[in-house]
Amino acid sequence: VQLVDSGGDLVQPGASLRLSCVTSGFPFSRTAMRWYRQASGKEREFAAHISSTGDVTNYGDTGKGRFAISRDNAKNTVFLQMNNLKPEDTAVYYCYTLYGSNYWGQGTQVTVSS
Repeated sequence: VQLVDSGGDLVQPGASLRLSCVTSGFPFSRTAMRWYRQASGKEREFAAHISSTGDVTNYGDTGKGRFAISRDNAKNTVFLQMNNLKPEDTAVYYCYTLYGSNYWGQGTQVTVSS
């Protein structure tokens, strides 16, 4: 099982970013996926969830109304669109699969700063 996160960057407040997680080694189209994030000195927190078919999504409190999770089952990839970014969104973002036990992406750094 492999999950490769990418798309993080240094951006100004109000900007948008789209994170990607390319996966392999498990039945992606039959597996729900999630994004988590971890800010420096804080515990990892839930950001977004998407069902295997993409028809069910839900979000952590901090991303509601600003984040959108999506997936492309043909490309075994899950995305996190983040809009109107705030300094408090600064964190390492990790993709997570509900397949098996405890498979995570390596993380991608998002820094929001003026």
